[in-house]
Formats: sequence, structure tokens, C-alpha cells
Amino acid sequence: MALHSPLRAFPALKRVAGWRNHRLQPKRCMNRDVTDALSAVAGADNISTSSAVLEQHGKDESYHGCKPPDIVVWPQNVEQVSRLAAICWANDLPIIPFGTSTGLEGGVAALKGGVCFDLTKMDKIVKLNAVDFDVTVEPGVTRKSLNNYLRGSGLWFPVDPGADASLCGMAATSASGTNAVRYGTMRENVMNMEVVLADGRIMYTAGAQRRTRKTSAGYNLTNLFVGSEGTLGIITKTTLRLHGIPESMVSAVCTFPTVQAAVDCTVQVLQYGIPIARIEFLDDVMMDACNKFSKLNYAVSSTLFLEFHGTEKSLAEQIQVTDEIMKANRGSDYIWAKDQEARDKLWQARHNAWYAARALRPGCKAYSTDVCVPLSKLPEIIVATKDDLIQSKLTGPIVGHVGDGNFHCLMTMDPRDKDEERRVKEFTDRLARRALAMDGTCTGEHGIGLGKRHLLTEEIGAVGMEVMRGIKAALDPKQIMNPGKVV
Repeated sequence: MALHSPLRAFPALKRVAGWRNHRLQPKRCMNRDVTDALSAVAGADNISTSSAVLEQHGKDESYHGCKPPDIVVWPQNVEQVSRLAAICWANDLPIIPFGTSTGLEGGVAALKGGVCFDLTKMDKIVKLNAVDFDVTVEPGVTRKSLNNYLRGSGLWFPVDPGADASLCGMAATSASGTNAVRYGTMRENVMNMEVVLADGRIMYTAGAQRRTRKTSAGYNLTNLFVGSEGTLGIITKTTLRLHGIPESMVSAVCTFPTVQAAVDCTVQVLQYGIPIARIEFLDDVMMDACNKFSKLNYAVSSTLFLEFHGTEKSLAEQIQVTDEIMKANRGSDYIWAKDQEARDKLWQARHNAWYAARALRPGCKAYSTDVCVPLSKLPEIIVATKDDLIQSKLTGPIVGHVGDGNFHCLMTMDPRDKDEERRVKEFTDRLARRALAMDGTCTGEHGIGLGKRHLLTEEIGAVGMEVMRGIKAALDPKQIMNPGKVV
């Protein structure tokens, strides 16, 4: 059966002048009057057209080139964000939300120029409800600053991507991290969001002040905006689910003779129902890089970093059963990290894996793959990927949140070597399609951004893409919200 075009399926698109190939070309109207209007709202000290500032705001940590905006504004509160957005709407100016610039998919690149909204000065922890295990924060609050604030409360926020990212930015990309196997990703931990839409209207995805632990009221707008990457609106507050700090935490390192043995062990640990808090895989190349970068002294072999949370009694049971599984897969004896300092050093090394991989080849660009597959497919895809890296003669240390079926190849490439750049692109596309063929996804936590748009179409399908474009057109008919990303 022939598919209907987006214009037939979503009549709202017909009303948007200039809609072609599902993308608009916003008319850029940056002039003195617009600059003065922005300055009147944010204050003269909170706007900049300095070339150095624009360059800083046109790039994240990805390999994508810098695409600077025309101007940067630093709003102080949601009312200013709303008024600034209304000015951009009236003048057809692209809006690019900006947090800590730690993304890995080019999400902050201003492909059509426009206005960058740097939200770092909105850094209030608005309200902590310790009894209800939730907190509301502004976009300038990072994950580490929140957990520092929570010290002494008995609570913590466990979602931990490698960088000290903005919590609203983490919501925008549906981020996760090493604790997701037990505590979930941002999608499971965001309860409500305050969002400024493209035309300046302010909405609450679950209703103003709502912070219930579950709801069946209407469409799930919260999860619509989680992972929207700034293309549907500007997240100005998020209400997050908090968790109690466990009575005891113990970390350990275990090495294996092969990739297959380490990944098989991971799957078996989860199949046994062990409530493991963290289980991270690092291949031999990654371990060598971490040893050098973080000054560690672990064996250069396929390795699992593990962490157990619970009471003293439950930890003993978890460790005993896990140890039996490790030994059955030819794992080494545990190397323990029991005190806070030793655990922090271990997990900081894991979080620094991206920088450790880049340090293997100073001066080179880096790109992180991000596929995720069902657990049963994990051993097969990692072994195949390791073989592909060797056959392709590429440097790509493998590290991953294997408890979720998610792993990364941290590819390094010489920007002057066009042949290597081509081989990396071919490898990453092969890997993504290998994951799709195994019922997986091309991105588990980094988002689509610039580089995976062609893969999103293959993953979601034609009808799914039409629906996404229809949602985008309904919320942002002028196509000014972070244009050129996702859809």
C-alpha cells in the first residue's frame, strides 16, 4: 500500500510556508533592532557577539565542526526565556539551547546561525522534597552539583553520564550512565518538565507543580520531551526522582581471557536476577588507555568493573553468586575497591574513558558509537565488532554499559587522513546496521543529533518518521527550534 505524504497525513504542514523535504529554511533577520530587543530582555551584560564566545557555543565534544550562532544570550529566569523566544519567533530566528556543551552528536551546532540560549546562569535548585524523593532544578544545575547539594539528606541522583552534564541537558538527550542497569535512565527518572515552546508559551509536561510517581492523565508529554534534543522546546526546569543512598557499596574489578567470556558473564549475572548496581565492560585496548590516563595498574585484558549496593547481608549474597558466575567463565579473582576513595578512583577512571581513548592518539579527532541491543545479542555483536575493528585496522577501544546492552567504540582518527576517516564512517555505519539487524537501536544514550539522521529513518520506518515530523510541525511550525537535528 502506498504511503501518504506528510502533507496529506498532517494538514498543519501545508500552512507552513516554505516546507520542503520536511525542513524549513528559517529567514534570518538578525539586525540591530533584534539585538536591541534581546538586550532589553536579558540585559546588555547577558548578550554577546564576540567571535570567541560564538566559537565556544558552536561546538560540543563531538567530531562535528564548529557552527557558531549569530548571538549568545544568557537568560536569568523562565520569563526571560519566554520573552526571548517570542522575539526569535517573530523574527524567524533559529533557537539553539545550550548547557554544558558535553554532548557527543553535534547538538549545539548552529547550522543556520540564530540565537544560542546559554542556560548556565539559571542554576537554582528550586525545591527539594526529601520525604517524597524528588527535586526540581533549573538547567544550569549539573549532576555533580545536585549530588553535592544532597549530601547529608540520605538521597542521591544516580544517573551518571561520563561528563558533569546539565540535568536538563541530560533530559533533552535521554542520557544514562553506569548506574542505569539498576536505577534507570533519564527517561525513568524525569517526572515533570517546564518547557518554553518555540513561540514563547510556557507549558508543564505533567501539569504545573505535579510530581506524582505515576500518572495516567492524557498523553505522556514528559517522555515526548525527554530525548527531543532541543528540537521541540527549551527545558527550563525538570523534576527528578531521587533514590535513597544504599547502606553499603562495594566495587570490584574482574578480568577475563576473552571478550566472549566477559560478555557471557554479564548476561548470566543479569539472568540470575542479581540486582547489580553497575556492570561495565572494557576491552584490552580500553584498559591499556585507562591505565595510562588514570594511572591505574590493572591487567590489560577484557575486564568488568562491577558495583554492588544494598545491606551488608544482601551484598554478601550478591557477591557470592556473582563470584561463582565469574569463575564459571574463567574470570580472575576480584580486585576490590571497598572504601570511598578507592571506589571514586575506579569510577572516575571509567568516566574518563572518552579522554583516555583520545589520549592514545594526541591531535586526533574522536567519535563515539552508541549502539544498544537486547541482552541476548550482546556477546555476538561485541565479538563481531571487535573482529571488524581489527580487520578494518582502526583504533576504537570498546567500553560499555553492558548491563543495558549498550556499548561504545571510542573511535580515534587523524583528520588529515581521509582514507582513515572514510573507513571509520563505513565501520560506524556497519556497526549501527548490525545493531538494527539484531533488533537494537543506533543510539542508546547519546541521541541522534547531526550524524545519525539517516540511521533514524532506517530504525523508525517511514510512517514513524512522518509522525515525528508531524509532531515537530505542530509544536514548531516555523522550524526554528535547533534546526537540522533529529528529523
